[in-house]
Amino acid sequence: MLQDYFETYVRDYEYYKGGAWCYEDGCLYRGLSALHQATGEKRWLDHLVRLVGGQIDAQGRLVGYEIEEFNIDNILSGRALVFLHTLTGETTWLDAAAPLARQLETHPRTESDVYWHKLRYPHQIWLDGLYMALPFKVEYARAASKPAMVDEALRQFSTALDLTYDRDADLYRHGYDEARQQPWADAESGLSPAHWARSIGWLAMAFVDIVEHLPPGPERQELVDRASALAARLLALRTSDHRWLQVIDRPDAAGNYPESSATAMFSYFLQKLARLGGPVALAEAGETSFRSLVRHELRPDAHGRLQLHNICCVAGLGGFNGRYRDGTVGYYLSEEIRPDDIKGVGPLMMAYAETLRNPQSVGLASPQMDEYVELAAAAKR
Repeated sequence: MLQDYFETYVRDYEYYKGGAWCYEDGCLYRGLSALHQATGEKRWLDHLVRLVGGQIDAQGRLVGYEIEEFNIDNILSGRALVFLHTLTGETTWLDAAAPLARQLETHPRTESDVYWHKLRYPHQIWLDGLYMALPFKVEYARAASKPAMVDEALRQFSTALDLTYDRDADLYRHGYDEARQQPWADAESGLSPAHWARSIGWLAMAFVDIVEHLPPGPERQELVDRASALAARLLALRTSDHRWLQVIDRPDAAGNYPESSATAMFSYFLQKLARLGGPVALAEAGETSFRSLVRHELRPDAHGRLQLHNICCVAGLGGFNGRYRDGTVGYYLSEEIRPDDIKGVGPLMMAYAETLRNPQSVGLASPQMDEYVELAAAAKR
């Protein structure tokens, strides 16, 4: 039944921004890639080819994409192009990804040599952007035989980790302003005020998606160790039902709630980290969180169709649509909650795929899991 939910969702999916190249569609592409890798089922690959192919015009250009925007979010969907090239050997997929790699060659950088989040967010590093750009950079570099790009991506990632780390909380902050110009930035540290769960989720997924492509050695082990430290902190911050709050370390905040996209991201992260050499106990912890998320938030709407609930639609920092986003606890709790947003459903696909691949599985990805989902959904009716 869970795979039926995914199948229906993908079958009816409409491009997030009317077909223009964007990171939101990339979240779905990551889910489809993960499901195909985990199951070997052609249907997930067919959906991926159909959707990605629909965003490439007759001249091989990405629809609606402009390098000059220097929007780091636009890089994420390019991972599907590299994946399809690697899987099929067809050079047209890698050719379509080449403009994204060219963007990264000239994308503005901080003095510390990390990409600005966007041209309109100067001198700023956001955790979101680390996931959007750096796994693609590593994967493209491997596909195009450009090892220097991998080395640079690892240096950028390590630098960004140091700059966004909040030692007192043992967590990472959503944003860092090198210029200390933004009202949301602390005058001393340059960091944003609160710990938004999904931003840390983006970072967590970047950890394991980069590690996956590194050979054994000191660089890989260093990232595994840093990711394992983050995992330990995340486990300490779980709710009593094994999920994570929108503002992850503020259970005292009025209106705080278990947020579904972050919970799915952390489930994926924990299970994949265990598979890639992190503590093996993380696999069961990740699956337990996946089970809790499904039980609490995958439930039917008024028409009986399953939806994933309690997904924060979007959050950011600075001015946007006539509103200033100050990065405080109150701000993150004010953002719209939207069911079935792809930023939650995509990571749910990825987390489910990890339950299928993980040798430490406790059985939640078996046929009994579908029966479990069906019973959980019925209980919500």
